[in-house]
Amino acid sequence: MTSTVPTEPHRPSPEVLLERAQREQRGKLKVFLGAAPGVGKTYEMLSSARKKQRDGIDVVIGIVETHGRRETLALVEGLPLVPRRRVPYEGRELEEMDLDAILARRPQLVLVDELAHTNAPGSRHPKRYLDVQELLTAGIDVWSTLNIQHLESLNDVVASITRVRVRETVPDAILDLADELEVIDITPAELIERLREGKVYQGDAGERALQGYFNTGNLTALRELALRRTAEQVDGQLRQHRRTHGIEEVWPAGDRVLVCVNESPGSQALVRHAKRLADRLDAPWTALYLETARSLQLDEAQRDQVAENLRLAERLDGNALSIAGSSDIAGDLLAYAREHNITHIVSGKSRRSRWFELLHGSVVDQLVRRARNISIHVVADPQADSRRPARHRGGTEGWNLQALLPVSLLVAAATALGWSLHAVTQVHNVALIFLAAVMLSATRYGMVPSLYAALASSAAYNFFFLGPRYTFTVGDPANVLSLVFFIAVSVVVSQLMARLRQQGLATREQAYDNAELLNFTRRLAGLRKLEDLLAVTSGQVARILDLQGLLLLPDEDGKRLRAEGGLDDKDLAAAQWCFEKGEATGHGADTLPGASRLWLPLRTPSGIVGVLGAQRDGGSTLLQPSERRMLDTIADLAAITVERIRLARQIDQARMLAETEQLRSALLTSISHDLRTPLASIMGSISSLRSYGAMYDEAQREELLTTAQDETERMHRFVGNLLDMTRLDAGALQPRRESCDLQEIVGSALQRTARLLERHTVTTAYAPDLPMLTLDFVLMEQVLVNLLENAGKYAPEGSRIEISAQRHRYAVSVEVRDEGTGIPEADLQRIFDPFFRIRGGDRQRAGIGLGLAVCRGFVDAMGGRIRARNRRERSGSVFEIELPSSLFVTPTETL
Repeated sequence: MTSTVPTEPHRPSPEVLLERAQREQRGKLKVFLGAAPGVGKTYEMLSSARKKQRDGIDVVIGIVETHGRRETLALVEGLPLVPRRRVPYEGRELEEMDLDAILARRPQLVLVDELAHTNAPGSRHPKRYLDVQELLTAGIDVWSTLNIQHLESLNDVVASITRVRVRETVPDAILDLADELEVIDITPAELIERLREGKVYQGDAGERALQGYFNTGNLTALRELALRRTAEQVDGQLRQHRRTHGIEEVWPAGDRVLVCVNESPGSQALVRHAKRLADRLDAPWTALYLETARSLQLDEAQRDQVAENLRLAERLDGNALSIAGSSDIAGDLLAYAREHNITHIVSGKSRRSRWFELLHGSVVDQLVRRARNISIHVVADPQADSRRPARHRGGTEGWNLQALLPVSLLVAAATALGWSLHAVTQVHNVALIFLAAVMLSATRYGMVPSLYAALASSAAYNFFFLGPRYTFTVGDPANVLSLVFFIAVSVVVSQLMARLRQQGLATREQAYDNAELLNFTRRLAGLRKLEDLLAVTSGQVARILDLQGLLLLPDEDGKRLRAEGGLDDKDLAAAQWCFEKGEATGHGADTLPGASRLWLPLRTPSGIVGVLGAQRDGGSTLLQPSERRMLDTIADLAAITVERIRLARQIDQARMLAETEQLRSALLTSISHDLRTPLASIMGSISSLRSYGAMYDEAQREELLTTAQDETERMHRFVGNLLDMTRLDAGALQPRRESCDLQEIVGSALQRTARLLERHTVTTAYAPDLPMLTLDFVLMEQVLVNLLENAGKYAPEGSRIEISAQRHRYAVSVEVRDEGTGIPEADLQRIFDPFFRIRGGDRQRAGIGLGLAVCRGFVDAMGGRIRARNRRERSGSVFEIELPSSLFVTPTETL
């Protein structure tokens, strides 16, 4: 059945007008699209540009890659060319398009070849298509070229066809911006012939291309991709044109079929009819279910039927959709059809009674009257018979007998209020009081109780307020008309308020779901362990959908799912199949429907990372479409979280491995150099004494023995630092606290380092009010020894090393100052890291870079803090140890 009605001009929306104004302000983009290199994109672009130039258009070449082709070089001659800018990179110069020069010249049209090109490092934009966007924003028209394999959405498809992964890609949104799209198409045979003639690649490159990428199968597939993408672009431009010019009529440039489904089993016949119609028309088709306020009244069986009808459409290669709708079903269907340029709508014949259609209207009749140039196919229900469909009972929208008592009380209260007002003010028209009771009943209890309230209010109004009173007889004809209108208004008001209540409930449910999803997303963002994700996801499925949720993740090998208790063999088999195949399985799915749960795969770009199962408590009903969409959303969020946690673990492991490798390398370097050096000196001194001892005098022998002793002590300190660092890393260091005199500790440290500092001037300064401190004498002494040794190593000979101790209100500070070159600012934060050494210091004296790390570990263990800074008044560094007042020894007070 087809209906065509003359239409009035329809004004576009303000949003469309604004979009049109924005597009008119920017330049126009034309893309020459090809299936593969060598089809003639650049040649066609240059040929068209020369025609524009003859028409008086200011055309310049921004950048064109000729690849040495004579025909292309001939077309470049005569066209103005903006000189390329040179970009230095790794000892050579690269040539790139000079974007600033083009913007300064402001031509009407600029030619920019190879849209997917990656610019040289240091350019303003990393990609050439970003340069094109800036030109368009400046109001300059741009022509460019692109091969279909560079389109981002087709990257994986092209890689699977050609076995070649393209690295330079262009987002689909850039191609969608194109005002014109011209396909440069030649047959695979022609392109292969061009390759053999050397018109595409020079030398042996053409032969290698023929043996790999440029075979007939690859070129045919790429050609189809290019043509299909162009058809989609043209279709989108057609819809955009209709929206921009406010055209509501459907333009049948291509057939599209839409079928409406509901909870009726007869909808499956409509789906099959739509499939047959789409096959005859060779057209895409969609099965659509509108979720209106009435959807809340459906029982479990009816919701399962809706889900089954949509799954049937998917099995028949259709597109199944479920969208929110209003009470105007016909208007919603036609709005969707006009938005998506639908040419055929398949609807079922109404099974409602004629009286129902007169009162509520018929969706089919409204579709026929309002369809204009859309064909409406009305299909009879093959399951229809003389029996009326069963009326839905139960729930807040049916015959809720429990609501009759409060509704009756509302009507009685309205009667009492009206009677009181009539007795006091002598007001006879109190009908509005009863209307308020009807509205309240509809808002609180739904349609059927509100209809009961309307009838009861009419009876009470007639009995108590219309003469003759206290009878249902109406004596005045005017009162008869008033009573009829009152009944009609009450019924209409009850229905309107009931619909508002249903819409409010639906809105509240959607708002609740959105809030729960937002809360779920926030909780997922804070998760760090997969074990926590299992509990959070299961709880969220139960909270939002009232289902038993179960998340299963693979084992360490990533091949088998970890089995959970309570799962039978059918569920385990369904879950494993879902994990391996990446398809929904189990209850309500096409695969392994005997399982008690529905299993959904957790998909990520890297593959399937787990499965999510859901089951109703004590029931086997299928999920309704809205529940299935919500479950899919939860599964997607859980999959993203699994991927994030795993990536975080991999990053942590990689960081630990890198740090371990760095420490191992530093340790090996230190041991191989800094420990072998003193060993070599010791061995040299001892071997000299043993071999040539008689030839040395006393002074020479003493010098060799002193060298051996010094190097032995040096190696002892190295080994001691290594052992101390090992104790710190293992957490086995426990300070032995006792009352200590800080001056005594400093004196002992100076005695131990006397030989190391004999070529420096060491001074000490102590505050007179220094308290006794609770410290580990040995550890604190070692800290000072390491600091003094560090100062002696990095400060020049003859310089001053100062040790000072001051008491502050809440701490005692000990400072070791030297007059060396100081610490580079970039190294101040790393100076206490294990195996870290300042490069300048390595050339003066050797070391393994553990002395300061040991100092920090010992000071932290005793409850203090150590930090480093550079001197302000001159060169040199300052190491400050801060010992808090909690370490002060206070005398015992007697009360």
